[in-house]
Amino acid sequence: MSRVTVLCLVFLLVAAGVSVPVVATESPDTTSTTTNESTARIVELYPNPYAAEDRGEYVVVRLPTDASDDVAANWTLTDGETTVPLPTNATQTHVVVTATPSALPNGTSGHVVKAAAFALANGGESLRLERNGTPTDRVTYENAPEGEQWRWNRTPAWRPLVFEPRSVHVSGATTAETFVLPDAPDVPVGTLRSADRRLLLAGYTFSSARVTDELVAAAERGVRVQILVDDAPVGGTTTRQAAALDRLAAAGVEVSVLGGERARYDFHHPKYAVVDDDALVLTENWKPSWTGGRSSRGWGVRVDSAEAADELAAVFRDDATGPDTTPWSQFRRGRSFTSTHPANGSFPTRFDPQSVAVVRVRLVTAPGNAERAIVGVVDNASEQISVIQPTIGSRHHPYLRATLRAAERGVEIRILLPGAWYVEEDNRRLVEWLNEWAERRDAPLEARVVDPEGRFEKIHAKGVVADDRVVVGSVNWNNNSVRENREVAVILDGEEPAAYYREVFDADWKGGGGTNRVPLGVVVATALAVLVAVGVARKRIEFEERESPVSR
Repeated sequence: MSRVTVLCLVFLLVAAGVSVPVVATESPDTTSTTTNESTARIVELYPNPYAAEDRGEYVVVRLPTDASDDVAANWTLTDGETTVPLPTNATQTHVVVTATPSALPNGTSGHVVKAAAFALANGGESLRLERNGTPTDRVTYENAPEGEQWRWNRTPAWRPLVFEPRSVHVSGATTAETFVLPDAPDVPVGTLRSADRRLLLAGYTFSSARVTDELVAAAERGVRVQILVDDAPVGGTTTRQAAALDRLAAAGVEVSVLGGERARYDFHHPKYAVVDDDALVLTENWKPSWTGGRSSRGWGVRVDSAEAADELAAVFRDDATGPDTTPWSQFRRGRSFTSTHPANGSFPTRFDPQSVAVVRVRLVTAPGNAERAIVGVVDNASEQISVIQPTIGSRHHPYLRATLRAAERGVEIRILLPGAWYVEEDNRRLVEWLNEWAERRDAPLEARVVDPEGRFEKIHAKGVVADDRVVVGSVNWNNNSVRENREVAVILDGEEPAAYYREVFDADWKGGGGTNRVPLGVVVATALAVLVAVGVARKRIEFEERESPVSR
């Protein structure tokens, strides 16, 4: 497939694939923005179940339980058409209002009030909680997503009913093997080869023949092998991936895909494996250009920790057993796949893997805890921060805002982005803005677009080195990644892992100099010339809305 064809495909996918945002707003003149856990409020909505006639929809209200006059007050819930009286006493905290108590989802808790005439509109509703006829809380929503639940105290507020965010998992001092690609592809492959008991592999895409060989061999020697991939990657499932998954299923590997109408995530985007008591976390997909060591700059780490491995196995188990997973053999029936060609280049090894001492390991996941944890890494830096990313979603992303805050307090910042043809214009525009921002404020921040100079083809790493902490994983710096996708990353504390990745970053940074000041007009003119030649009207890709294939 030519570059022009791929470019056209990307534009068409973005144009067709941007989802309509769902908005949950709360009235500013009520108590609904308070964080006081004892305040009476509307705490949970489930307006649009998958069930016929929306059976099982509900609203959960939290009411007072102390000895104040609030307990004796007349509390009601209304949508402007139907008003439902709510019971209060000294022990009951939550009241569930529903027209169909027998159809409530498992796990719904609280005192159930049946209100046969009460119904939530899928297309939008304004609900009021009233005390003696006076509104105390109001929640307004538009276009309730099917199968998703709204909660007042989480971000994003709407999530699939079956999804529960995990807590950051912390494990203590251990050793790890740090490596980068394309320099050291034997580390991930060798780790898979070492499996004796369990091998759980999660990815966005999977098409590596080399990795397929290792999984088949593991299954043949009695290892329980399971694999989970996304059901609808951008550009479609390739014929190469279909052949690899067919071969794995035939060998007895449990192969599943995650997605569909009831999907918990926009994309299942992590890149990790659990191998016995090791946790292998990558920035790279399981395909030839990445784990094959033939193309992309990527980061990876194998953490020698049974605790971390068990937590990652729990993530895998939760994702692989949900209502949005389908066995590959069932999923592939009647489907056609996209032709593609694997990367076949080779690049020199300049950075060997290294065994390092890690003081602490934090496993973070998205949606849920990754955004706050990674912002915390940046906010707590006091000396230097190095960021390498395929793209950055916008100037307002929380990670970038935290990085700018760090620069304002004197932390030395370097941000490195790729100059690959499909992201070059956006990355150059951002780099220019960042450098101008730093110059205006006399802040110690510099951004560059990388020129690999034969060391690798393009950047796919998503990494941060902040003082003596490192972030390695699948989390891209855009809102879709951290708030809508399943992502996995590790935060490594320790001088040795930080020194390793910083050395790699330093080398890539030196190779990336001098390319960040190409005039924007030249880039635009070139892009327009290409598009006119193929008769396509260009629509600018907004990475904040939908990720480009480069960030996958």
